Amino acid sequence: MPVNLVFTADEIDLLGRTADALSAYMGKPVLAQVMDAAETGFEWVVFAVPLQPQDKLDDFITVEVGGPDVRLLGNKGGLDMADNELFDGEYLWAIQLSELEGARFIKVDQEGDEIGWTDNLQDLLPFDIVDEAISDDLDDDNEPDDQDAGTPDLPVSYLPPSDKLH
Repeated sequence: MPVNLVFTADEIDLLGRTADALSAYMGKPVLAQVMDAAETGFEWVVFAVPLQPQDKLDDFITVEVGGPDVRLLGNKGGLDMADNELFDGEYLWAIQLSELEGARFIKVDQEGDEIGWTDNLQDLLPFDIVDEAISDDLDDDNEPDDQDAGTPDLPVSYLPPSDKLH
């Protein structure tokens, strides 16, 4: 019987931080929900924006997020949710795990098409997430070097979307 493929703790952390960065970037909650490997043999995570009551479901590719015994990642975009609350959400994209050589991660778009695959999870994410504040460009007075004089010193750990094809 095949071994279930599951995300590592570091991968889960990165996916949660990606949901948080997307929430901040989009200005609305983005939920990342890990789907269990029991049925498929591999875990996958879906990213979705909860729809508002006035939203028409026909205008979106939708997925249900939340509910009992789910694994939601990150801070849920500040959304105050009851433990078993279920939302209709706009499906953004998903990442599934794979046993294929060179493709541990597969990105799936709104049409269900596999649009990217890699062994490096960060290659499929819309943000380059770093663990440290960027400080190499500062001189001894905490001022930007002359070459970056117009760039503010922002103490953030999320960078804007990369120029990679996602």
